[in-house]
Amino acid sequence: MPKVYGTGVFEFRHPRAAEYPLPADFPVAAPLDKVPASTGASSITLLDIQRDRLTGVATEHWGAPAAATAFHAGLVREIYATELRVEGRGRKTVPLHRVMILEVSQYLENYLWPNFDPDSASFEHVMSMILMVNEKFRENVAAWTCFHDRKDAFSGFLWRVIKLKEEDRDLNMAEKTNYLLFMINAFQSLEDELVRETILQLVSLKLWHTLSFGRLQMELCLNPELIKKWTKIKRREAKKAGQTCDASEMLENKFLKNLIEEFLEILDSKVILPCQYGGDVSVLNESLSGQVDDSCVLYCERFMEFLIDMLSQLPTRRFLRPLVADVAVVAKCHLSALYTHEKGRLFAQLVDLLQFYEGFEINDHSGTQLSDDDVLQAHYSRFQAFHLLAFKQVPKLRDFSLCNIASIHKRADLAKKLLVLSDVELQDLVCNKLKLISEKDPCSGRRDFLIEVLVAFFEKRQSQKDAVNALPLYPNEQIMWDESLVPSINYSGEGCLALPKLNLQFLTLHDYLLRNFNLFRLESTYEIREDIQEAIPHLHAYISNEGDTAFRGWSRMAVPIKEFKITQVKQPDIGEVKPSAVTADVTFSISSYKPQIKSEWDALKEHDVLFLLSIRPSFEPLSPEEAAKSTVPERLGLQYVRGCEVIEIRDEESSLMNDFTGRIKREEWKPPKGEIRTVKIALDTAQYHIDVTEVAENGAENVYGTFNILMRRKPKENNFKAILESIRDLMNETCVVPEWLHNVFLGYGNPSAAQWTNMPDLLETIDFKDTFVDADHVIQSFPDYQVTFINSDGTENLNPSPPFKIKLSKKMREISHALPGNINSSDLTAKINMVDDISQKEKIFVETYIPGDPGPYPQDKPKQNSVRFTPTQIGAIVSGIQPGLTMVVGPPGTGKTDTAVQILNVLYHNCPSQRTLIITHSNQALNDLFEKIMQRDVPARYLLRLGQGEQELATDLDFSRQGRVNAMLVRRLELLGEVAKLARSLHLPEDVSYTCETAAYFWLLHVYARWEQFLAACAQNQESPSFVKDRFPFSEFFSDTPQPIFTGEYFEKDMHAAKGCFKHLSTIFQELEECRAFELLKSTAERANYLMTKQAKVVAMTCTHAALKRRDFLQLGFKYDNLLMEESAQILEIETFIPMLLQRQEDGYARLKRCILIGDHHQLPPVVKNMAFQKYSHMDQSLFTRFVRLGIPYIELNAQGRARPTIAELYNWRYRELGDLPYVREEAIFHKANSGFSYEYQLVDVPDYRGRGESAPSPWFYQNEGEAEFIVSVYIYMRLIGYPANKISILTTYNGQKLLIRDVISRRCKPWNIEPPSKITTVDKFQGQQNDFILLSLVRTRFVGHLRDVRRLIVAMSRARLGLYVFCRRSLFEQCYELQPTFQLLLQRPDKLGLNLEECTPFTERPLGETGNIHYITGIEDIDHLVNFRLEHLRQMQYMQYYAPHANEPPSAASENNGVAAPPENGNAGNGLHKSMESMVEENGESNDAVTGNKMEEDTFEARSDLMQEENKMDDGNAEACDMAMEDKIVDKHAEAKGKIEENADAKDKIEEEE
Repeated sequence: MPKVYGTGVFEFRHPRAAEYPLPADFPVAAPLDKVPASTGASSITLLDIQRDRLTGVATEHWGAPAAATAFHAGLVREIYATELRVEGRGRKTVPLHRVMILEVSQYLENYLWPNFDPDSASFEHVMSMILMVNEKFRENVAAWTCFHDRKDAFSGFLWRVIKLKEEDRDLNMAEKTNYLLFMINAFQSLEDELVRETILQLVSLKLWHTLSFGRLQMELCLNPELIKKWTKIKRREAKKAGQTCDASEMLENKFLKNLIEEFLEILDSKVILPCQYGGDVSVLNESLSGQVDDSCVLYCERFMEFLIDMLSQLPTRRFLRPLVADVAVVAKCHLSALYTHEKGRLFAQLVDLLQFYEGFEINDHSGTQLSDDDVLQAHYSRFQAFHLLAFKQVPKLRDFSLCNIASIHKRADLAKKLLVLSDVELQDLVCNKLKLISEKDPCSGRRDFLIEVLVAFFEKRQSQKDAVNALPLYPNEQIMWDESLVPSINYSGEGCLALPKLNLQFLTLHDYLLRNFNLFRLESTYEIREDIQEAIPHLHAYISNEGDTAFRGWSRMAVPIKEFKITQVKQPDIGEVKPSAVTADVTFSISSYKPQIKSEWDALKEHDVLFLLSIRPSFEPLSPEEAAKSTVPERLGLQYVRGCEVIEIRDEESSLMNDFTGRIKREEWKPPKGEIRTVKIALDTAQYHIDVTEVAENGAENVYGTFNILMRRKPKENNFKAILESIRDLMNETCVVPEWLHNVFLGYGNPSAAQWTNMPDLLETIDFKDTFVDADHVIQSFPDYQVTFINSDGTENLNPSPPFKIKLSKKMREISHALPGNINSSDLTAKINMVDDISQKEKIFVETYIPGDPGPYPQDKPKQNSVRFTPTQIGAIVSGIQPGLTMVVGPPGTGKTDTAVQILNVLYHNCPSQRTLIITHSNQALNDLFEKIMQRDVPARYLLRLGQGEQELATDLDFSRQGRVNAMLVRRLELLGEVAKLARSLHLPEDVSYTCETAAYFWLLHVYARWEQFLAACAQNQESPSFVKDRFPFSEFFSDTPQPIFTGEYFEKDMHAAKGCFKHLSTIFQELEECRAFELLKSTAERANYLMTKQAKVVAMTCTHAALKRRDFLQLGFKYDNLLMEESAQILEIETFIPMLLQRQEDGYARLKRCILIGDHHQLPPVVKNMAFQKYSHMDQSLFTRFVRLGIPYIELNAQGRARPTIAELYNWRYRELGDLPYVREEAIFHKANSGFSYEYQLVDVPDYRGRGESAPSPWFYQNEGEAEFIVSVYIYMRLIGYPANKISILTTYNGQKLLIRDVISRRCKPWNIEPPSKITTVDKFQGQQNDFILLSLVRTRFVGHLRDVRRLIVAMSRARLGLYVFCRRSLFEQCYELQPTFQLLLQRPDKLGLNLEECTPFTERPLGETGNIHYITGIEDIDHLVNFRLEHLRQMQYMQYYAPHANEPPSAASENNGVAAPPENGNAGNGLHKSMESMVEENGESNDAVTGNKMEEDTFEARSDLMQEENKMDDGNAEACDMAMEDKIVDKHAEAKGKIEENADAKDKIEEEE
C-alpha cells in the first residue's frame, strides 16, 4: 500500500474532484501507435482505455507492481512529443483525453517522479511533470502528495522548473501557458511547506534589484524601515558573489521581471497577427484588422490571473507590486488592441480586476487596512506634491498648479491639462521628475502611454465602499448570461475567469467581504438564471395578431402580468444620486391555476423576492441553425430581468393578505377573495437609477414599460438578497473582529495565537459538574498527570466522588490536545514521555465537593450526564470553556455533538452571566444538538431556538420565541400559586401573590427575614440534633414532599436539607423576578425581543437565519459572549463569518470571548451549485478548512462508536489515530455476522448489463442499470430474510442513479408489497446520517468521476454501522491513486457477492469472521434468479396459507378472519395482498409513507418469536421452506401497518422536498 499523507496540511488545498465531457470535435494528438476512434471523454469507454496504446505502455512500464523495469528517458520524450505537446493557435493547451489517461495511470507517481534527477532530467521530463501536476489541480485532487517521499529532491524539481526558461529551447505558446499555469498553482499552494520554501524566494525583497533607479528610490523613501534591510542584502550579495556580479541578473531576482517582459512582448506583437498586406507592426498602434491568435489570448488571460493572484496575497504582493507599477503593466494592457477587441472581453475584465488589486487600500508592509480618509488624504498629498513640482519645474503647467484639486482629479480633466506639454517635456516629467517609469522602457516615447501612466497615478479612484453601494443587489440580464462572470455548468477548468478567488489569506477584512460578496452574488445569479431557463419555456410565448406578446402555456413559477405601474419614486438621500425608494404595483391573475398552486402564489409575503421579466419572442420560430448560434436569451425571447421585493399583497377587493405587522388582527382575518392579486413591490433603487440614466442620456428603451411576466422562486432558495445586504452592511461598518482572532482570521501571524493557552483571563479553576462519571474517569482522562484528589480544605480525599473542580497546572497551559494538521498526537506523546522520563509526572489537584441540596422535590434534582468522555473529548471540553479559538475535528461517530453539549453545559455553570450563540448548517443538526442540551442541567427557560425548524424538535416544549414567552407567562402563574401556598403556610394574606412585584416584597419582608432569623438561632443551637426539625420556619409549606425532610438525628444532615429547601424557595422567587419583565411588557413582540436579548442564555439558529436577520439583531441590541458552530466544515466562509458579527461593538472592541468550531474537513464541503465557482474561485472552501490549511491547532476526536471496527478501517486511515470506543469492541451486536451474508463488507464487481455500463441520458445525469438491478435484488433478498426496511439505506454518487434505483424499487417491490428502504439518496445528501446497512452504487465505468474527491469517499464509507456492500466496476476504481487505501482493503475479499443461504432469519449466532458455507453470486442474472425463486415460494406460501386453514369456511368468512383477499386467478399473491391492504387502509383511515416506512422495525421484531417457533417446526435441511414461512409471517405483520404506495407526481415532489 502506498504511503498516505492523511494528516498533513498540504492535502487540504485542492481536495475537490470533478470531470467534464469534452466537445465531440476535440482534436487528439496522434498516439504512439493507434488511438481508438472515440476521442472525447463523453464517448470514451473503459474498453477504449484498456485498448489504448498508452494504457499498454503504462501497464508495461509503471502500471503493475511487477513492471519495475529500468527507466527509459527516450520513452518520456516520445510520449511528450506524440501525446502531450500541442501545436497551433487554438485555446487548447493540452490533449485533455491523453493527459487524463496518463494521470489516471499514475504516470507522475510511479514513473516520472521516482526517476526524476534535477541535473539529468530532460526538458520533456520536466514539462511532463508540469502537465501532470496541472491536471491534478484541474481535477481538484491533492497534487503535491507524491512529492513528500523525496522532500530533498522536490526543491531541485522546482528550481529546475524555474531554470526552464533559461534553457536554449524555445517554448511554443501552449507550453508557455502550461508553464504559467504551473506557477499559478504553485503560488496558490503556500500552505505546503515544500512549495513555500522555494517559491517565496522569487518574491522576496531581492526582487527590487530589477526596479528602475527612480522607482527604487521612491519605494525606499516611502518605506524607510526597509533601507537598513536593503543595505544588508546588497552587502551580503556583493560579498557572496564578488563585485563583478550584477544582482539584477541572478535568476531568482529576475525571474518575475522576465515573465512580465515576455508577456508584454506577446501582448504587443503576437496576439493580433499582422494582416496579409502588412509587416510586423506593434498592435499598440495598429487597428484591429488582423487575425487574433487564440493561444496568445489564453496566455494573456492566464498571465492576468497570475498577477491578480500574486497581488491578492500579502506575502507575494509586498515586493511585487512596485515591479508591476514600475513596468506599467496595467497601462500597457489598457492601451493594447486586445483590451478593446471583441475576443478580449475576458482579458479586459481581468485587467480591470488587476488594476483594482494594484491600487488596493492597504499598507503593503504593515498589512493595515487604509480607511477612506487615509486614501483621500494620500490622494491629496500626491496631488499637492505634484502641484509644487509643476509650479517650480514645469513652467507650462503653472496654470495647472494653481487649480484646485477637485477640478482636475478626474481622468478627462487631468488629461486635458497635460495637452500643453510636448512629447519630450511629457517624457521628462514622467520619467525623470516624477520617476513613475524608466526612460529605458520601450514605450517611454509614446505620448498616449505617458499620459495613461500619469493619469492613472493621480486620478481619484472611486472608493470600494461607494462602488459596492452603487451596485444593484439583483442580477440583470447582462450579468446573468455573461459566461466570463457566470459560467455555465460545463466549465472544464481549462480557462480562467474574471472572478475573485477565496485564497488561504486575505489582504484585509474588506477584501475578504468584497470577494465573498461578489461570489455569493454571482452564485445566486447562476441559480436565478437556471430557474428562469426552467420556467420560461413552459409559457410558450408567441406574437399575437395585434403584435403583442401572448402566452399559450402556463408555468408554476411564472405568471403573466396584467398591469405594471410605478407608484412612487422618492427623493435621494443626502449625498446620494439614486432614489431612496421606488415602489410599483403589479397585478396578475391566478384563475388558471389549480388550488395547490394558487395557495403557493397566495402565500407571498413581505420581503419575498420576485422577478420582473420582459419576454418578446421572435415573430417566426428560430430554425435549428439559428437556434444553435443564438444565445439563451434570444432563444427564450427574454429582453430584460429585474428583481424586486414584496411590500404587501392584496386580493381582488384590495384586502391585505399575509400581514405579519399587526395591522390586521387575527380575529379580523378573512380568506382572500377573487382571482386577481395586486402586489406592491420595492424595486432596486440602484438599478432603477442606472436604467433611467440610460434612457435620459442614450435614448434607450424604458425597461419598466415592457414587463409582462412575474416570476417567483422556492422560498428556501430565495434568501440571497438578505445575505447580500448583510455583507454590504458589514462593508459599510467599521468591522471589528476580536483582536485575538483578527490576524489568524486573515491568515497571518502565529497560527496558535488564538489558542486558549496563549490567551489572557483564563479560568484558573474549572467546575466540571457532571462531566466525569467517577474518580477513575478523572484519572483516565489525564493520563499524563498524577491526579491527587483533595477536599475543599486542602486535605487528601481517599474516597472521591463527583462533581470535581480542577485547577489548571502550568503544564496543562503549555501542552494541549490541539495540534496542527501536520503533527500526530503520537509525536507529542513521545515528546511528553521524554520529559516524564527526566522528571516525574506533574501533579494536578482535583477538588471534590458536596454540591448544595437542590431541593426536596424530584424536579429539583439536576439532570446528569451518562457519557464516559474520552481523554481527547475532555481536552476539547477544557479548551472550549477557556477563552479563544477552539477547533474540534469530529470524525464519523466520535461523539462531537455530545462534546459540544458538554462544553455548553460546563460553560453555563462556570460563566452563568455569559450568553452563548449556537450555529449549525442544517435544522436537523441544530435540533439534534438542542435536544441533547435539554437533557443537561441547563434550565429550559434559558434556551431559545430561532428559525423555521423549531417545529421539528422532538419535545413537548416549544422553544420558539413565542413558545418561550407563553411558557414564561404560564410559569409565572404557577410560581405565583406557589407564593400563595407559601403565604398560607405562614398564615399571611394571599394578596402577596398578586404580581411578581408584590411577591418580591413578600420575599424580602417575610421569607428571607425568617430564614435569617432561623440561621441565627441555628448558630447558637448546633448541639441540639432536633433543633432544625423543630424550628424550621417553612415546614408546613414542604409538608407534601415525597420523603420526610428532617430526621432529627443529626444537626448537620438536617441543616443540609434545610438549605436545600431554602434553595427551592429562592429559585421560585428568582424565576419570578425573571418573569417580572413579561408582566410589565404588554405586547407579544416586546416580550419576545426581551426574551431574546436579555433572558435567554443559549440561543440557537442556523447560519442562514443568522445572515437573514442580522439587521434585526443589531437593531434589538442582541449580545453574546460565546459562539459555538457545529457542522462548520459544511458552512460557506461568509456564512461562518456573519454570525461572529451579530452584535454591535462595545467602545471599539468586540465582545466575543470564545469561538468554538466543530466539524470535519475530511468530509464533504459546503454545496456550491456552479462548478466554476467551486473549481476556479474555491467558493466551497469553509472557514474551518482554511484554518486547518493555515496550520491552526485543532483537537481531533480519536474514538468512534458507530461502526464495526472492521468497517471503520475503510476510512480511519484518513484521520490521525482514529480508534474504537469500548462499546463497539464489547457489544454483542458488533461481534455477530450479518445474517445471509458471508462478509460484513464487500466490494461487488458489476459487469456490463445488456452490453452497457454507465450511461448519461443528459449531461451529468449518470446512470448504471446493472448496478441498480443488482442493488435492488440484494435489497429484496435482505427483506425476504427479514431485515427491517428502516435499517437499510441505498446510496449512490449521482442523482441520475438515485432516480433510476427508485424506479426499479417501485417496479420490482410494489407488486410484492415489499416496503422501500428508509432512504434512497445520494452520498452527499446522506452526510451526517447513518444506518445499520448501506448498499452503495458507485455508477461510473469510464472515469472515476467526483468520487476521486477523497472526502466523498470518506462520507460513503462511514455511513454504515453493521454492513456495507459496494457495487462498482472493480477494474476502474482499483487503479485510482487517491482511493487506494480503501479499495485495497475492500479487494482483500472476493469481488463476487458472498451469501450464506442457510440463514433465513435476520438473527444469527455466527460470529463475525466466520463466513459459513459461501454461495458466490456470479452476476446480475444469478441474484435475480435467487430472488425470483424465493418470491415464487413466498407467493405459493401465501396461497396455501389462504386456503389451507379455511377449507371448511365460506370464502367471505376466510377473508374476514384473515384480513387478506383471495389471490387472483393468475396466481399473483402479491397483488392480491396489496389490494386487500388498500381496503384495510381505507377502512381504518391509516396512511403510510412510501419512503420512511413507519412501524417497520417494531412490526418485524414483534414477529420475532413467531418466526423462531415456525422455524423450529420445520425440517432443518429445508432452508427454502424456512425462508417462505419466515417471509409469510413478515408480510402478514407488515400488512397490518402498511398502506397503498402512492407513485403519483405529488408524492415524488414531496420526497424530493424532504431530501
